[in-house]
Amino acid sequence: MNDSSASPAERVLVWDLPVRLFHWLMVLCFAGAYLTAESERWRLVHVTFGYTMAGLVAFRLVWGLIGTRHARFASFVRGPAAVMRYLRGLLQGQAEHHLGHNPAGALAIMLILALTAAVTSTGWANFNDVGGEWLEEVHEVLANLMLLIIGVHVVGVGLSSRLHRENLVRAMITGYKSGQPQNGIRRTWRSLALVMLVGVLTFWWQQWQHAPTPGQQATMQAPSGQHHGDDDDDD
Repeated sequence: MNDSSASPAERVLVWDLPVRLFHWLMVLCFAGAYLTAESERWRLVHVTFGYTMAGLVAFRLVWGLIGTRHARFASFVRGPAAVMRYLRGLLQGQAEHHLGHNPAGALAIMLILALTAAVTSTGWANFNDVGGEWLEEVHEVLANLMLLIIGVHVVGVGLSSRLHRENLVRAMITGYKSGQPQNGIRRTWRSLALVMLVGVLTFWWQQWQHAPTPGQQATMQAPSGQHHGDDDDDD
């Protein structure tokens, strides 16, 4: 929603707790998955973060339909014309102010959600030996494209924060921004956020329970001909 008030009345709640938790868990999981992508030793961690991201996106799609005012896609997803208008204003230092996501930020969010679905799908296929090396290359390209979109998003957040003189990062932590009281939300949905957090931590714990021991890991990483060679020596 475009907040056209020149002097916002007060500090209002904009982002519910599930949206904020989703955001920072996505940051953590993407960073963790990206940093562990090339390590066989940390493969289970990489896979766990990837599966967590898939679950988070599934939640966000549902919450984007039934969630609080500024969490719903209908409140911030706009067409190409609105995105271009906002970007032109941003470059000219006159971008319109939005209490929720601005059109450019909304585009970045939708791209990140779509790329997350694609990255985790190809990652699942690779982990389960579905497809060939080409799919592994697609997975890597999609992950790098996602990193690029995130980088552009971060730059946009910095520019918007400076132009509108508001700390958007802090707002995604506290949930509050400056605006008209009637444009804010009333509930933080702490109970739902708690369920989300417990679900994620439980999944991580289950994954940890199935982690291979150092001996098992060494066996899995050993060359296929190593054990045959040992048998020949015994003969």
